[in-house]
Amino acid sequence: MAARQITGKKPKNMKKTLSAFFSYLGRHKIALSLVAVMVVISAGANLWGTYMLKPIVNQYIIPHDVTGLIQAVIWMAVVYGIGVLCSLLYNQLMVHVAQTITKEIRKDLFDHMQTLPIRYFDSHTHGDVMSHFTNDLDTIQDALNNSFAPLIQSTIMITGTIIIIFSFNWQLSCIVMIAFLAMYLFIQYSGKKSKYYFNHQQAAMGKLNGFIEEMVEGVKVVKVFNHESQNFDEFEVRNERLRTAATSALTYSGRTIPVVVSISYFNYALVACIGGFFAIGGLIDLGSLASYLVFVRQTAMPINSFTQQLNFVLAAMAGAERIFEMMEEIPEVDDGLVTLTRVHEHPDGTMEACEEYTGKWAWKHPHPDGSIELVRLCGDVRFENVNFGYESNHPILKNINLYAKPGQKIAFVGATGAGKTTITNLINRFYDISSGTITYDGIDVKLIKKDDLRRSLSVVLQDTHLFTGTIADNIRYGNLHASMEDVVEAAKLANAHSFIKRLPDGYDTMLSGDGANLSQGQRQLLAIARAAIAKPPVLILDEATSSVDTRTEKLIEKGMDSLMENRTVFVIAHRLSTVRNAKAIMVLDHGKIIERGDHEELLKQKGRYYQLYTGQFELD
Repeated sequence: MAARQITGKKPKNMKKTLSAFFSYLGRHKIALSLVAVMVVISAGANLWGTYMLKPIVNQYIIPHDVTGLIQAVIWMAVVYGIGVLCSLLYNQLMVHVAQTITKEIRKDLFDHMQTLPIRYFDSHTHGDVMSHFTNDLDTIQDALNNSFAPLIQSTIMITGTIIIIFSFNWQLSCIVMIAFLAMYLFIQYSGKKSKYYFNHQQAAMGKLNGFIEEMVEGVKVVKVFNHESQNFDEFEVRNERLRTAATSALTYSGRTIPVVVSISYFNYALVACIGGFFAIGGLIDLGSLASYLVFVRQTAMPINSFTQQLNFVLAAMAGAERIFEMMEEIPEVDDGLVTLTRVHEHPDGTMEACEEYTGKWAWKHPHPDGSIELVRLCGDVRFENVNFGYESNHPILKNINLYAKPGQKIAFVGATGAGKTTITNLINRFYDISSGTITYDGIDVKLIKKDDLRRSLSVVLQDTHLFTGTIADNIRYGNLHASMEDVVEAAKLANAHSFIKRLPDGYDTMLSGDGANLSQGQRQLLAIARAAIAKPPVLILDEATSSVDTRTEKLIEKGMDSLMENRTVFVIAHRLSTVRNAKAIMVLDHGKIIERGDHEELLKQKGRYYQLYTGQFELD
């Protein structure tokens, strides 16, 4: 068996992890039972075939019974053939079961991940989350494919061999057991050493890969400052650390099999010599000795395999534990009852819920008396005495009061950390407030189902994210019902149409790597188009034009005017020129609204906004 990397990490709560893991294995009881039966037959055939040497020698070879010998050999070949067939079948079946179980765990993990609150992703790096889908699942899959059946087979082989050799001759078996113990102790010692150095190798590899990734991403900066030689020196140091750790790890792991085999050879030679004297003295018959020596010869690999497979299974359980811990994370709580429904509006202004897409929506608000009220979706958002903190002892927003009526543009300005983005995160309930109320069209947002609440909003973030697919697909992400005409219209509103048409495949241009083949400004224009196509009653622009030039920004503003008509718009901006036409400008400082009014009113006050606008105070 080739040396494989063992991390040495084991589950902290084996019982709990096994219970969760067996819940997945339990879905495939029949298949796994068939695997176990075929493993037992395969191992049993191996043991029985070796045991058959005793009667073959004693009953056919020594008495010169050629006919009986031929029949016995044919029967032995049949038994071994059955064992080989079972081995082939259970390997194929185990591959199918392993892939299915891995798929089910991956599906459940992804499904649960999507229910987790934003708070979870704020406190866990993307790398940590991704490692559950890659490293941890790969470890489980590897153990199911390559360790489940071999572990059972090795256990049967070792147990069966020990029972049979003791039934042959207990004195010789004591010598064999000493050799077995020596093999086991060396495997344990070598395993601990290899785990130690494999961990160092993994750490060194991670640092080297991180360094290479950093250099590739910053290649322009490297070349600008002529830093190639220094980077090469640093690479050499990290590369040498990896070489040293990898050499030590592979030295210890690579010497395990040769040493175990050498102990096995020595044990075989010693037992053969002593067994010969026992046979001469009549303490063991020749057939038993022949069978005994074969058992001794073939036990080295099952012992080595058992130890390694057990470590692989323990490592897989450690990965499973990390996965199940993520699955136990509390999903986002949603006690809302108010839902968003499509409506058909009659000439007299009354509304009626319907299934077809009409482009008009209403809140379906159930009341305690059983009646259901349809409240027109307008986008009236109000904050009343709102307080909030990401941690209970560290308030971020303090006594926030504001209102935004349909068609109004509300702007937030202030230094970094003042709480501007936090306010918009509370509107869509990425976080729940500590006290106070937020109402949406007169309904407390806590009463609205989160999915329906977020469907009524469109957000353009400063950090844009595009998905693998065409440009049209990325724009249509904001409204899956949108036609191609709607896609083009939204692109024109965001001033993205002109650059899209210049691309070789236009709207069918494939994007990958978060739109790496586009500029940052172009990616942001697509994000604005994606928000525009949803035609939401509430639009949140968080530094939405920070990556475009001033001229493009002016064109976007003109295009967005029609989008903002009769819609509530919240704008967060560092460029104060972008908020001059806002209905109300809120100046925040340390979580409090210290000034409010339109552009002219705030300039007359000659307070913080005046200082920001005239450059006397910088937006950090």
